[in-house]
Amino acid sequence: MRRLITYFENRATRVTLVAAALVGLQLAIAVQAVASSRIKDIADFEGIRENQLIGYGLVVGLNGTGDSLNNTPFTQQSLQAMLERLGVNTRNIPLNTDTVAAVMVTANLPPFSTQGTRIDVSVSALGDASSLQGGTLLVTPLVGADGEVYAIAQGSVAIGGFSAQGDAASIVRGVPTAGRIANGGLVERELDFKLASLTSVRLALRNPDLTTARRVALSINELIGMPTAEPVDPATVQLELPRQYDGNIVDLLTDIEQLIVEPDLAARVIIDENSGIIVMGQDVKVSMVAVAQGNLTVTIAETPEVVQPLPFANGQTAIAPRTDLNVNTDPDAKLAIVPNTVTLKQLVDGLNALGIGPRDMISILQAIKASGALQAEIEVL
Repeated sequence: MRRLITYFENRATRVTLVAAALVGLQLAIAVQAVASSRIKDIADFEGIRENQLIGYGLVVGLNGTGDSLNNTPFTQQSLQAMLERLGVNTRNIPLNTDTVAAVMVTANLPPFSTQGTRIDVSVSALGDASSLQGGTLLVTPLVGADGEVYAIAQGSVAIGGFSAQGDAASIVRGVPTAGRIANGGLVERELDFKLASLTSVRLALRNPDLTTARRVALSINELIGMPTAEPVDPATVQLELPRQYDGNIVDLLTDIEQLIVEPDLAARVIIDENSGIIVMGQDVKVSMVAVAQGNLTVTIAETPEVVQPLPFANGQTAIAPRTDLNVNTDPDAKLAIVPNTVTLKQLVDGLNALGIGPRDMISILQAIKASGALQAEIEVL
């Protein structure tokens, strides 16, 4: 009976170990899948892109926050030209209104937009207007890089900030001179691009890398079953349309963009000295190096003293300078050894253990790079 119980206990233990191994394997697969991305998220197909549009217009209906016509002559000229097109003659008539503002209108034309499609537009003041709150943009043509009109914008401007002032104080929150018109643009002209007529497609990687380009090509060839994709350079993968997808390139691109690829990035450290932000990639490695960090503080205090003459003495009141000069060093500063080929987490934990702030850490990373011990590229913004 005891042998039977022992057998079942050992068998239960083995089952538990197998279950734990399966759970660990699933976690490992999940972690590996997190590091991978769809081709749709790391590359763009040639021709499927947005186009930028720009235009110049007038915003009317402002509550005394528009342009000063004396200081912005282009606003006055635009207002006179608009009124003349509407049959109102204002030539040689002085205009003194603060309810109009000249603005620049920008928008992005989505790919394959058809006539009548609505798009969002952004409006930004061009003159000395203090706010666009409550204004309405008049009909504004939006042109592309080729000078052709592709959309027309008009509508009420919605801003994300505000400004208010009184006789002795004023307050501004956000940017009241810039706003947005949701669905304020109407597409009037379509782009002449026929995706179905293409016999080859190029994929442009958003982060150029030779290894990633090769992995994308191998993944596409494995899907199709024949060598149709070829990496041309670190940012481009050339794809020839296979016969089974002849005349139906949309199905091919749909299948390709869902493929899972693990991108490969170069070891890089990004530093923003203005804000003290440091971003390091996972492949950053450090060779063995010694790091020491100490603070030197010099304090100078001026406490002048007034000196009075003795009673009945023929003297004058004088000021005697007194300067207190102190030099303090950090007694806890120590020389620390950073081991060879430490990981990113170990490097950050080690620098944090020394009590180093972001500003000092930037200088230390630059010094480690100058010594040749940092196996990564440093990019300063």
